Amino acid sequence: MVTRLVAAPKVDFAELRRELDLPTGFPPAAQHEAEVTAAGPLPADPRRVDRTDLPFVTIDPATSRDLDQAVCLQPGDRGGYRVHYAIADVTAFVPVGGPLERETWHRGQTVYLPDGKVPLHPQVLSEGTASLLPDADRLAVLWTIDLDSDGATRAVSVTRATVRSRAKLNYPGVQAAADTGTLPEPIALLPTIGRLLIERGLDRGAINLPIPEQEVEPDNGGYRLVLRGPVAAEEWNAQISLLTGMSAAQIMLAGGIGLLRTMPAPRPEAVASLRVAAAALGVAWPDGAGLGRVLATLDVGTPRGAAFVDRAAELMRGAGYAAFDGTPPADPGHGAVAAPYAHVTAPLRRLADRYATEVCLALHAGGTVPAWARAALPRLPEVMSRTDRVAGTAERGAVDLAEAVLLSARIGEEFDAAVIDVDEGRRDNGRPRGGEIVLDEPPVKARCVGDLPLGERVRVRLTTADPHRRQVAFALAAPA
Repeated sequence: MVTRLVAAPKVDFAELRRELDLPTGFPPAAQHEAEVTAAGPLPADPRRVDRTDLPFVTIDPATSRDLDQAVCLQPGDRGGYRVHYAIADVTAFVPVGGPLERETWHRGQTVYLPDGKVPLHPQVLSEGTASLLPDADRLAVLWTIDLDSDGATRAVSVTRATVRSRAKLNYPGVQAAADTGTLPEPIALLPTIGRLLIERGLDRGAINLPIPEQEVEPDNGGYRLVLRGPVAAEEWNAQISLLTGMSAAQIMLAGGIGLLRTMPAPRPEAVASLRVAAAALGVAWPDGAGLGRVLATLDVGTPRGAAFVDRAAELMRGAGYAAFDGTPPADPGHGAVAAPYAHVTAPLRRLADRYATEVCLALHAGGTVPAWARAALPRLPEVMSRTDRVAGTAERGAVDLAEAVLLSARIGEEFDAAVIDVDEGRRDNGRPRGGEIVLDEPPVKARCVGDLPLGERVRVRLTTADPHRRQVAFALAAPA
């Protein structure tokens, strides 16, 4: 599902970059180190295996060149499946203790803005030598995961490898091929394995929020606001990443050292409250069904469905990182995954993945975790939390600014909208009663003042569209 807004002639994101103190380039020493590493021969490692025989492909947005993951799926023993998942071996290109490593700790992760990203690593690495671009030998960390016929994990191995991607695919193309039964051989099993893993997740209580994403895209010298709904191929591919992250977590928990991505499970009283909201919205919640299954059958294109998803999202809070060396965390699970989980599949774009991967490699080989990786673990939760906030603020700020610019000449106009949230009583700060609405067209999500009926369609009037404050607001329109 794609909905486009009328293009804005110009949107200047410079002020947002300044507010967030985003770097404009890499320090000369870090840039030089990256260029030297990229220009040199591929680092040798006697433990690295040659798996250029495997026909890997990557699946990413069409314009991406920082390719972290490549996949190759094969039939396995006894009717099962074998998942080969190659992850960019970033450690091979970032010398320990050097200026580039220090700069990546300052950045923490790649920050995406419509006018260009602020990358974790210099482009010569992230979109060059370290990226799993097609038709070239690349250094990778190769996860091989054997699944039973029902998708249960039977065996896991992880090692350094040399791989070669055969093609750079994108989600619309993969979805179209899946719909016509013409997927290329390396991912012909993706729908089958993806669906099996989704079903296993629902069985254990996993929760996937099918929330359409607002994005700001360049458009003929300006920008457009796009609302993207869930695409099955993207979810199938995400399941491979989740499978790998859960496998990594089990290796680290068994070894007594690591870094987990955690989130508290929804509190029973919060789930009970959501059940009440479901009844009020007319959302079916069969006895014995988990929240994940309810969401999986929901039509988020309806106002009531969108309102229910918005309420459900409030249960998915408190995500963080937990480092341990010895005693594991008291609650090592991730509430949305419904299992212990770790970030290891995006090291080009996320700092924590590089160090968690090194722990897994060492533990799986029966060796000792490198001292530099062990020493990094307790410092990573704070760095990732700080940079998560920066990345989230940048993403939301860019959308807010685009909305304000695109609507700045339309103050006083009326729009059709769906009510997805309402205030619970009058706010303590004296703000008038209201809630949150989503316009039918353009796809703007904003606050609206008035006595709003949750999950219903209403007519609203634009009262504020201020690009300087990046603020848009509406009021419930008077009946005709």
